[in-house]
Amino acid sequence: MIERRHFSRIIYQAPATIIQGDYQLATCIQDLSLHGLLLWAVDEPDIDPSRLVDVSFMLPDSDINITLSAQLVSQDERILRLTIDHIDIESISHLKRLVELNVGNDTLLHREMEYLADLGDCAAD
Repeated sequence: MIERRHFSRIIYQAPATIIQGDYQLATCIQDLSLHGLLLWAVDEPDIDPSRLVDVSFMLPDSDINITLSAQLVSQDERILRLTIDHIDIESISHLKRLVELNVGNDTLLHREMEYLADLGDCAAD
């Protein structure tokens, strides 16, 4: 099978909250990248896949909260795969640093950031 992934996924486990309207769901991040997240839901999810969700999580031993909007790509029982739709500049900076510390390859990280910027350019067209 050909690897089509453009972003390095890192194993990262932390509690996260998904919010969609009035609905709130406790989850645990299993892994993440600059483009998406894999989450495990504590309870059976009841998410409308046609609407964006807001995701937030704290970096351990800090007061840094990363917030983003994401689209549900797939769900397998309590496993949720999300792609990031929007993330503010402060949150992406912290996420980039988290990935950077775990990937350990500056060249790879810069290539991924360039690819992410190219995706943004396509969305603006």
